[in-house]
Amino acid sequence: MATKIRILPENLTNKIAAGEVVERPASVAKELVENALDAGSKEVVVEIESGGRRLIKVSDTGCGMSRDDALLALERHATSKIATDEDLFSLCTLGFRGEALPSVASVSRLTISTRTSDSVEGTEIYAEGGRIKEVKECGMAVGTVISVRNLFFNTPARLKFMKSAETEGGHVGELLTRLAISRPEVRFTYKNDGKVVFRALDADLKERVATMLGRSIASFLYPVSYQEGGLKVSGLVAAPECSRSAGSHLYTYINGRFIKDKVVQHAILQAYRNFLERGRYPVVAVFIEIAPGEVDVNVHPTKHEVRFREQGRVHDAIQNAVESVLKETPWLKRPAVAAVSRPTEKDAAAARAVLEGSQAPLPVTPQPRPALTSEKPVPAPQAQPQQSSISEARVAEVRELLVDFQPRPQPSLRPQYQGSVTSKEALPYAPMAAPVPVREPETAAPEPDPAAAGYFSSLGVIGQFNASYILCQRGTDLVLIDQHAAHERVAFEKLKGQFAGREVDSQGLLFPETMEFSFRESAVLREHLAELARLGFEFEEFGGNTWLLKGVPQVLSATRYVDTIRDILEELGSLSRSRAFSDIQEDLLARIACHSVVRGKRTLSQVEITALFKQMDETDFSSNCPHGRPVMQTLTLAEVEKMFKRI
Repeated sequence: MATKIRILPENLTNKIAAGEVVERPASVAKELVENALDAGSKEVVVEIESGGRRLIKVSDTGCGMSRDDALLALERHATSKIATDEDLFSLCTLGFRGEALPSVASVSRLTISTRTSDSVEGTEIYAEGGRIKEVKECGMAVGTVISVRNLFFNTPARLKFMKSAETEGGHVGELLTRLAISRPEVRFTYKNDGKVVFRALDADLKERVATMLGRSIASFLYPVSYQEGGLKVSGLVAAPECSRSAGSHLYTYINGRFIKDKVVQHAILQAYRNFLERGRYPVVAVFIEIAPGEVDVNVHPTKHEVRFREQGRVHDAIQNAVESVLKETPWLKRPAVAAVSRPTEKDAAAARAVLEGSQAPLPVTPQPRPALTSEKPVPAPQAQPQQSSISEARVAEVRELLVDFQPRPQPSLRPQYQGSVTSKEALPYAPMAAPVPVREPETAAPEPDPAAAGYFSSLGVIGQFNASYILCQRGTDLVLIDQHAAHERVAFEKLKGQFAGREVDSQGLLFPETMEFSFRESAVLREHLAELARLGFEFEEFGGNTWLLKGVPQVLSATRYVDTIRDILEELGSLSRSRAFSDIQEDLLARIACHSVVRGKRTLSQVEITALFKQMDETDFSSNCPHGRPVMQTLTLAEVEKMFKRI
């Protein structure tokens, strides 16, 4: 009787193993570069073509392999890094399972060239589909060069799941970013289609992070150094203002191995919980050093997840390490401010004289002034030091005095402007002072005609609460309107209409802004240039991962559009996994709308409220903001009277 259970052929088992190890070109680069680092290489060069589909080439300056070792390396479960059961629980290397090379070779055309320092010639091995075709001698420097060509050539089903060359190249760049941060003492070079994407020289950790993630981050990084027993936490954490909308910049390492462990990430987010709003993620590069026997790194095929023997202890140590830096808030500069009394009008007059160019020092007690005559004034003696020119520090001190001394404005019949002061001419002596609120004349506003006006325009405005909510009355109902949510809905519908027509109105920048991105962000940007142009963003490639921002959506021209761009790139990065651009275009427009309107508290004039209500009447879905939050809430008279026990 024939058996139903059979032993699979070797080439098929290798392909099954390749399915676990080789997910995409970045997976191949990961295995090869990790082997290069384990071999003690001080320089690693990675070259790809067509996103890695045509070629993935990794060259290193490590110890190399002999002819026999190179042949054994292509056998399954062959490794030089473990020998006994105990070695599995004290791993100190990145690769150890012995499946990388045979798995990669089974789905590609693989060439290995390697030489050790005690050999005068190297060995070159060519394998195709997992079968060795040729072995010969070659001349080369000490080290190893592995070329992987035509990845998935014999598994067309896997080939169909590969993304565009830009997306796959971005994944390789992100993988190399993780490894380069973990080894700042090793030089890394990454070439894509013959073009050098980056070259990272050996340096300290801060310089390496700045090289890989952008120079703009460097000034916001602060060192972490914490030790508790046999556990050590070190690295760099960034100020909260460098936050991202996703956790793509959480670089965490266990004994030099990059991981995406929930325990570690939760500890870091807990440390930032009082500094970041919900949905924001910090930028960190944190290294945890722990005894190898206290952590199991072989619980996942990609080795991104680990298991700790004492999970709670590790979590608390990481949280305490990061909190010890954040609680000092090193990004805030606190100049010493001396306590001063309220200045008098005489002090203010003297201060104005100083700013107008008077050489007299600011008096504490009245000083005699020379009489006004037609005679030529006598020059002051040169020996008096107090007659010298006023220093910049003194001018700043005088300006502070005038900011504190602001007389109350007199009533005026002219219309009053309640917006923020933006020009120096508006307040010549106190340009940084906030405008004094102007009380509106207490006259009854004309009642709007409900028949001619829409719902919002027909509301009777009572006032504002906490400079965030507009209080209105409609009949006997009390209506509360969230002004930020209302502004956001108006801006969103306007953007959606522009996008449906052709593209969002763009505002050109007078001076293009230089922006540095990570390699993953740069690849996403390069792939979605056309979609970003429709959203109103105009980019020009400057070189490497540096881009020139030449235009932004008109509604964002007066906001912090740099943060919005980074958030949008995080959203677009998800497209490579499951969704199309059309699925998230409204999410992107909603994000732009949210960033374009004024957040927080803002006092609105009656004219601004009227204009907002008119726009709301002309806007679809005006009862909710684009994120689904309600724009308004209504309290009936009965509900109010019930609060006060009247019914």
